[in-house]
This record gives sequence, C-alpha cells and structure tokens, in this order.
Amino acid sequence: MTRTHSEKKERLTDLIELIRKLRAPDGCPWDRQQKKEDIGKYILEEAYEVIDALGNPDNRGLKEELGDLLFQILFLTEICAESDFFSLSDVMDGIYEKMIRRHPHVFGDIKVNSVQEVKNNWQKIKIEERSGKENDKNIFASIPRSLPALKRAQKITAIASTYGFDWKDTPGVLEKLKEELQEFDTAVRTKNNIAIEEELGDILFTFVNLSRFLHVDSETALSKTTEKFLRRFSRVIKRLASLGIPLDDATLEQMDELWNEEKLKDLK
Repeated sequence: MTRTHSEKKERLTDLIELIRKLRAPDGCPWDRQQKKEDIGKYILEEAYEVIDALGNPDNRGLKEELGDLLFQILFLTEICAESDFFSLSDVMDGIYEKMIRRHPHVFGDIKVNSVQEVKNNWQKIKIEERSGKENDKNIFASIPRSLPALKRAQKITAIASTYGFDWKDTPGVLEKLKEELQEFDTAVRTKNNIAIEEELGDILFTFVNLSRFLHVDSETALSKTTEKFLRRFSRVIKRLASLGIPLDDATLEQMDELWNEEKLKDLK
C-alpha cells in the first residue's frame, strides 16, 4: 500500500515519538542512558550493514538496514534536541540549504559539461563554505579520520588533485608504483621492519591513487575482492569435505588445485 505524503510525515512523527518514549523516565533504561558520544559506533555499524545489503539482490534486507540506520540518526538527533543543541528541523533545513548551494548547475545559472566539472564545483563550494571557520586553512578538514584507510586516502588525494598536486596521467602513477616496489624490496632484503611498514604503506597509497586515476573506488574494489575470496574459499572447504579431507589436514597443493578449479567455474 502506497502512503500519502501526509501519512509519511505522520510516520516520521510516530518514529520520533517512539524514540522520545524510549528516552522518557518510564522508558527503556538502556536507551535513557545513551549519550551522543555513544551513538557513533552504532551509526557506523548500521552504515556498514547498509553497504553489505547493497550487494544482496533481495532488497528487503536493504530496506531493513536503511530503517536501522535511520533510527540511529533520529535517535542521535533527539539526544541533541534534548540538550537544545539543534532539532530535527534544523538538521533538515541545513541539508536542504546545503544541497541547493552545492548544485548551482541545477538551482542556479552555472553550466557544467561533465561529471568531473560537477565534482570540481562541489569541492570549490566546500572550500568557500569553510571560509572564516576555525579550520578554514585545512583543506582536508572535511575528511573524517574515522573513515576506512583506503577511502580516506582516496578522498585526500582527490582534494590535493584539485590544487594541481597530482600525476599528469596513469603511466605516471604506474612509474611511481614501480619505484615504491623497488624501495619495498630493498627494505625486505635489509630486514628493516620500520622501513618495511613505511614502504608497504607507500605502495598501498600509490595503489589508491592508481584506483582514482582509473575511476575505481579502492575501498569498494578491495571489499568485493575480499567477498570473492570468502565465497571461493568456502567452496574449497566444501569440496575438501566432500573428499573426506578435514581443512586442518589439507595440503597447500590440494587447496590450490581446488581453488583453481573454483576460479575456472567463476570465469565461465
């Protein structure tokens, strides 16, 4: 059944009232003791579960995870409203106005000819918005330290690129990668653990830049490969079991053979 616009607004109100009931003196002891600093980990956890659900063709799971994430956002907003920091209306007004500002090619007279121009304008507007703020001289202030390392690195290098600090083309990144691999090889041969960690970090950082040049999200690419590994290795374990070989007793040669067979199945 499709809800009317009025019914949807009422449903949002009902959800907020539910949260207020949970936070009330006669509500839930656990919900009542939560502080705004406590909610961050739940929002992050629910956001990751939304991302996992995106890879599932069954959209019912995505709907559920979006609901869980929405609840945490509203819950945090209500905690802030209780302390008169801001209200849900303030949050919605803020994001509404920001989206208008960030899309001058839709709501203004700015003309763009590509997605890249949209991204460049977005970044320029973000810099203008920070002007006058305490951290306005830090061009990376908008990148959260809590982001996964690959995602954070890609966002930081993308910002640096808008200021011209970047390679000219993909071959330039590949040359840098060769250089970093040579330095890593030297660190390994000299058994310098500090240098090994540093050079390995440089390799990963260069791979992130390569991903950016190839218009690939490095975090997504690695996540998909990890999931592919999990699926394929799970099938190897099942194959071993069907052969009567416990995983603990399987040799590398046996696992490699089954792995390659499963890989061929994926390629068909």
